[in-house]
Amino acid sequence: MKSKSEVVSCLSKPLCICDSTLGFGEQAAGAVFSNIEKYRIAQLLDDAGVPQIEAGNPILGNEEKKAVRHIAHMGLDASVMAWNRADIGDINASIDCDVDSVTIALPASEIQMENMLKKDHQWVLDKIYESTAYAAEHGLYISVIAEDASRADLGFLIDFAKVAKEAGADRFGYEDSLGLDDPFTCNERIKMIKQISNFDIEIVTHNDFGMATANALAAIKSGARFVRTTTMGLGPRAGCAPLEEIVMTSKHMLSTETGIDSTKLRTVAEAVSTASGFQIWPTKPVIGAKCFAQESGILNKPECTEPYDPAEVGMERTLVIGKHSVRNTIVAAMSEMSIELSREDAEQLLNMVRKASTMMHRSLNQRELFQLYEDMMSGNNTFDDDVPAQAQPAQ
Repeated sequence: MKSKSEVVSCLSKPLCICDSTLGFGEQAAGAVFSNIEKYRIAQLLDDAGVPQIEAGNPILGNEEKKAVRHIAHMGLDASVMAWNRADIGDINASIDCDVDSVTIALPASEIQMENMLKKDHQWVLDKIYESTAYAAEHGLYISVIAEDASRADLGFLIDFAKVAKEAGADRFGYEDSLGLDDPFTCNERIKMIKQISNFDIEIVTHNDFGMATANALAAIKSGARFVRTTTMGLGPRAGCAPLEEIVMTSKHMLSTETGIDSTKLRTVAEAVSTASGFQIWPTKPVIGAKCFAQESGILNKPECTEPYDPAEVGMERTLVIGKHSVRNTIVAAMSEMSIELSREDAEQLLNMVRKASTMMHRSLNQRELFQLYEDMMSGNNTFDDDVPAQAQPAQ
């Protein structure tokens, strides 16, 4: 277990990621991680340089508590955090697990306070103060999260943040629990909360409208220094902000480093995919197998057709032979088979490739490309639409 000062030092980067694959990620419908899988995922996240790992919610039961406690004792470089309601019993369960950090979360929107808690604003603020002060007395690093913040009154969110700060919290979390924010609104609200509360801000986004990454980036641009993510974006309903997308978009769009080794993101995702049963979609940004597959483009100038070098995420570009290929693609593909084509042969083979791809409704593999090349060189017509129809026998 790290001391409070050690956690603060661990989280001293300009942009810090708290990964919740073992928390939010396991809330994806149908995903259940065994404890041994949780330990493996935690180790891989730590190896990649994730500075803070939310290990789970100890109040859920003995198996969850056992897993959180085990991860807290793995000797990770990362801070190990547990999730809690604003409840002393929850926090005691986390303390029993020897974590160094806690999340304390409570709804902040009128609709959730009335329908889920059946309590008013003052009750919420009192519970936040009580639970945060209790956690602070026990030397824990604390993130206090306002759930459903995108539907909450801005003035109340500022009060929420101020109360949390006064009680000893280290940062205030703005959670767009239903993915209802847009980047413009999110940017303005985070900017206002940070300016008035003068407090470190964490952004927690959900992907119900496909805006999780965009909203997280908007919040970072307005001053949020912490982002909560999950590998592959796993999470309830449509999921959360994906770890791999936040790492790479922060680096290339905001020129902000997270300190995470991006070459290890695919390895983490493969472990999470196996444990969860959720496959990595081939065109999934950053980690998908086809992210760097080129069927057209300027192959000898990848900077013209790729946003970043595939090596940054431990991937390689691949050639796809199909309808949208260009002559240079064919030349490069045949060169890999130690066959040099003249300009005329490359044009003829390209026409055959486009025709075959259109007829088969897919791209061609290397073996099929070579067969077309052999047909071309031997003069064999592989397409039956050019062969005269034979006379039908008389009836």
